[in-house]
Amino acid sequence: MLWYNGLMRLDKLLGQAGFGSRGQVKKLIRRLQVRVDGDLVRDDSLNVDPNLQTVTVSGQRLSYSPDVYYILNKPSGVVSAVSDVEHQTVIDLIDPKDRREGLYPVGRLDRDTEGLVLITNNGPLGYRLLHPKHHVDKTYYVEVNDELGDDAPFFFENGIAFLDGTVCKPAKLDIVSSSSEKSCAYITISEGKFHQVKKMFLAYGVKVTYLERVRFGPFSLGDLALGTYRSLTEEEQKNYCLIFETNVEYLDEG
Repeated sequence: MLWYNGLMRLDKLLGQAGFGSRGQVKKLIRRLQVRVDGDLVRDDSLNVDPNLQTVTVSGQRLSYSPDVYYILNKPSGVVSAVSDVEHQTVIDLIDPKDRREGLYPVGRLDRDTEGLVLITNNGPLGYRLLHPKHHVDKTYYVEVNDELGDDAPFFFENGIAFLDGTVCKPAKLDIVSSSSEKSCAYITISEGKFHQVKKMFLAYGVKVTYLERVRFGPFSLGDLALGTYRSLTEEEQKNYCLIFETNVEYLDEG
């Protein structure tokens, strides 16, 4: 089963393939410039399967590559960028056979931070995942160089104001272990300000020595090995669409 179960609206398909805005695509169809399996199309809402059907525009066959979605476990030292002249990027870790035009990381992790990065060539969905109005939770495993006291969860729950006036939304802190030499915890935030997690712990009075993102919205790192990646599962794809109301139609295979 492929993303969208292989089916999508014709106007959306042509838009993603670069034939212009929704209005421009509608004009192409009204002018009888679009055929599916040789038949002229007059309905822009027609559902087509670009993997199984031949779509032509003004006699030119449509070349369509489905969107791809990967979860990558980013190692320290790798940058969350498409290209970089000095450092290895997350895209460099994707096998050439799995790359697509427009592939990019959704959001960023600091170069020394490890963990989950979502990589896709679907710009609109990536934008929605990062948009503040969706308040997508992100969970990190954190190690710090000092004790996290009983007051720490309340400190983070109340929101934190940095010296520059930046105010962070409340965060959820779950302490795993705590001592004067090293403490471990999970922290969940719903925003992504610059170096936010590190600055939040500095505001409490401790320094982050290790940071790993283990969850991003509905996606979990699980036991994915460092430096490797995988495609989203069918269930993850479905959850992604349902959460952000992308109006995707799911059809039973049976």
